[in-house]
Amino acid sequence: MSKALSHAKIVPRRSTERGHADHGWLNSYHTFSFAGYYDPKFQNFGSLRVLNEDRVAGGSGFPTHPHRDAEIFSYILNGELTHRDSMIKKGSEGTQGDDFFRMKRNDVQFTTGGRGIAHSEQNESDEEVHFLQIWALPWSRGLTPRYHTKTFSEEAKRSAFLPILSPLKAGPGASEAEEKAAEPTLENTIPIHADFVMGAGIIGVDKRFKWTVGADAVKKTTGRNVYIHVPMTKNGNAKIRLDGREDAVIGEGDGAFVSNVNAGDVLSFESIGEAEAEVVVLDSD
Repeated sequence: MSKALSHAKIVPRRSTERGHADHGWLNSYHTFSFAGYYDPKFQNFGSLRVLNEDRVAGGSGFPTHPHRDAEIFSYILNGELTHRDSMIKKGSEGTQGDDFFRMKRNDVQFTTGGRGIAHSEQNESDEEVHFLQIWALPWSRGLTPRYHTKTFSEEAKRSAFLPILSPLKAGPGASEAEEKAAEPTLENTIPIHADFVMGAGIIGVDKRFKWTVGADAVKKTTGRNVYIHVPMTKNGNAKIRLDGREDAVIGEGDGAFVSNVNAGDVLSFESIGEAEAEVVVLDSD
């Protein structure tokens, strides 16, 4: 199978090379420098700043803590994670909403840290929760803090890459009203304050998916940075091949830096393992 994107540079990031910390209650792998893990070669990729694959034991979690000037989102793979705003007390949450959400598989919780917020993320169940924690650098500082929560269809993710996040349609110059309206560039996605698109797919064995760089949603059309990640969900049995390249085969926990690509380029994904592969695409400026 020949390379479809001969101009693209694809560099795998192996799972075993990631930063790793096991605190007992938290088992975390870091693709980029984070907390106690520092590597000057892995600081960010475009506006993608953090990609942690976390497992949190039942009855544990992250107590109330602050964030600012980062776009932060959690993609739940398995188990349950409860997000609470610092102003909401346990037992008085009311209905599910942007401030409080008991997240399960296929849910995404998104936070604009902006001028500063505080929240907690706790596993209030008895079972382990497995999720991706991802941060992107926003296009401006001092934004109004905001939460979004949304559930994405597993069935849709099995047929093609499903867009999860896309840029706020109003762009960096958004008015207060446009910020409040929070309209994303792509329908049925969560708006992010960055020239950034996230997609997710579940590729069946021997099946192929395609990702169109930029997803017709971005301003920067040349020299985009696309990071691919395969979460550890199938006991090591999932594997994909990118762009038909034998040197771009990645398994669970692995990722790949795809650079020197432009909006409209089509990147192919082929599932070549013994189990379906869940794949996350992080497409940034």
